[in-house]
Formats: sequence, C-alpha cells, structure tokens
Amino acid sequence: MDEHEQRRATSFGEDASAYDRARPSYPAGLLDELLAGRDPRATGVLDVGCGTAKAALLFLQRGCEVLGVEPDARMAEVARGHGVKVEVSPFETWDRAGRTFDLVTAAQAWHWVDQEAGARAAAAALVPGGRLAIFWNLLEHSPEAKAALSEVYAGYPELRHPIALGAARAEHRPNEGIDAAGAFGPQRITAYEWSVTHRRDEWLDQLPTHSDHRLLPPERLAALLAAVGDVIDGLGGSITLLYETVCWSAERVAS
Repeated sequence: MDEHEQRRATSFGEDASAYDRARPSYPAGLLDELLAGRDPRATGVLDVGCGTAKAALLFLQRGCEVLGVEPDARMAEVARGHGVKVEVSPFETWDRAGRTFDLVTAAQAWHWVDQEAGARAAAAALVPGGRLAIFWNLLEHSPEAKAALSEVYAGYPELRHPIALGAARAEHRPNEGIDAAGAFGPQRITAYEWSVTHRRDEWLDQLPTHSDHRLLPPERLAALLAAVGDVIDGLGGSITLLYETVCWSAERVAS
C-alpha cells in the first residue's frame, strides 16, 4: 500500500463517531443468507476491519459470538462501546492464537487488505465448512440527482471517481485472491437492493466519512459540501439513495 492509500485507509478514524453515525448499515437478507442453517448462538464470527462495528453489531444482535479485528484503535474504541470485542491489528499480521471461527466477514473493508495474504489468513481462521464473506454497499443516485451532483463534482477533478457520486453497476466477477488461496470452494456472489432517503444534513454528514473526501483541504471540502447542499435543497431537501449490497462468499474446504 503506497503512502496515499495508507493515508486514505487511516482517515476514517479521524472522526470515528461521525463514521459510526452517518454510514449506512447492511440489509437483513444478507445476514439471513450467511446464517442460514446455523444456530447463531453457536456461531463464531470474526469481522475483519470491523471499523466501528457497523456489521459486527448486526451479528452480535442475532446472538453470535463476535470478535472484530481492526487496525485503527480509534475505530476499535467506538466498536467496543457497542459491546463488540475488538483486537487492534492489521489482519494480515493478526495473531489468532489458534482460535477458529464459523464465519469470517469483511464489510466495506477487504480492499484495504492484501488480497492473497488476507484470504490465506481467513482460511487459517475458519473451521472446515466455515465461510468467508466479503461485502460492500454500492450506491446510485436518481438520474435527476446524479445529473445535478455530477456538475458539482466536475469542479473537483482530484476526486476522480468519487464513490459518493455513485457506482456504475457492473458484472461482479469472482475475487481472484480467494481463488489464489487454494483453500476455498466455488465463490457465491449475491446482491441485495434497498434504498434510503437522506435529508440534506444527513447526506452532508456522511460525505466527509469517505476517504477521498476527507483528504481534500478543509476549504475545498467546505465548498463541496455547500454546493452539494444547494443541490439537495433544489431537489426538495432530501435525496433517495439506491443501494446494492454485493457479497462474495466461499466455503473453507477441508485441508
């Protein structure tokens, strides 16, 4: 990871409470899928890059035994405030001390992990028949909102392809790192569509939690937020985000 990417990866903890407050959750159907056929009370979950426990808390509320691994102590402290046990470490060098789990998950975090080393570490942490599941929320704006917001973001070329502007829906291909680990069966790719309406202040609260936005100079970020706020005001004071949660999962095969 180069210096710029390292700066992005560690930017979330600069305001961990805002991340916890503003970032979206994950759909219930995803947990239904990952816990299908399992007794949640007998299911151990290891959540990689757990952040402030946006996903880990959902498994904890289902009755699972959950442990988070998080490289940023500031994010981990917020997660602990939600009752989630967290060990502070990069996943690739985390000492699992012989422990094994039924599920290894990574929500909105796997791109910060070395793909092959991370998959090997996940395989080592899983019982045979256990499952690795990595997932992200992709978002899209309504055509009207996207057209107006695109005009604003055209003035911020340093953001290049801001996720907060929306992600083009594309074919979801298998994760090469999982296959390269040689420890997993065929990958299963599932997607869940849902929507959330954000009021102006809610969306402006979320934007600075995106790493590319956080790296903007303060005056540039303030100007961007003001311009986005004007767009939302022009749209009636709120915007509806169309989310697609995509999950890559694979079962740990016996050695």
